[in-house]
Amino acid sequence: MHSLAQEIKAFSKNNLKKQCTRVTTLTGKRIIETWKDSRMHVVVETDGRADGACGYVQDLSLDLQVGEIRPWLLLASQDVAQDLETLKKYKVSRILNVGYGVENAFPDVFLYKSISILDLPETDITLYFQECFTFIDQAKMQGDVVLVHCNAGVSRAASVVIGYLIYTEGLSFNDAFSLVKTARPVICPNPGFMEQLKKYQPNHIVEIHTATNS
Repeated sequence: MHSLAQEIKAFSKNNLKKQCTRVTTLTGKRIIETWKDSRMHVVVETDGRADGACGYVQDLSLDLQVGEIRPWLLLASQDVAQDLETLKKYKVSRILNVGYGVENAFPDVFLYKSISILDLPETDITLYFQECFTFIDQAKMQGDVVLVHCNAGVSRAASVVIGYLIYTEGLSFNDAFSLVKTARPVICPNPGFMEQLKKYQPNHIVEIHTATNS
């Protein structure tokens, strides 16, 4: 049975430290989501790094931009998940936390589901899809608003939402990615997640396609 512990064990500590996802925001700020001291950090990239190494500079700015994918499905960073005013503004009642090391800030206020996913190209994110999709579907059926977030809200959470649109609405990868990118422009799934999403074909969609052509 797949477990996060097994997944972590498969990677060396050095590899985890070196992994970083770079994003350039609309304001031109370069953001890096990276491992440092065995924890995930969101930092601003420094200039003048000819060797391509990640620079570590503490980023104290908040990312409170919320991507409205559907009226009942939102995508954001951990900053939004920890900002009660913003959560209430968007009438959030459920929160899907797919970050690593991100605590649920308001357990007495919202219904949470936490699934720790490593933001590594080698991580098979599709293994987590069904559990995530079930939680999102429950929100939709009960008339709730669900927020999906990870640490930076650019890779894991975005990949889950893109996969959800492919799975539930039968969208192509390009259409699903474009829709999510429009709602939250800073999304940038890591290269491994991008390849998995491009190849992702839910069984029920494959079955429908086969039946149509038989």
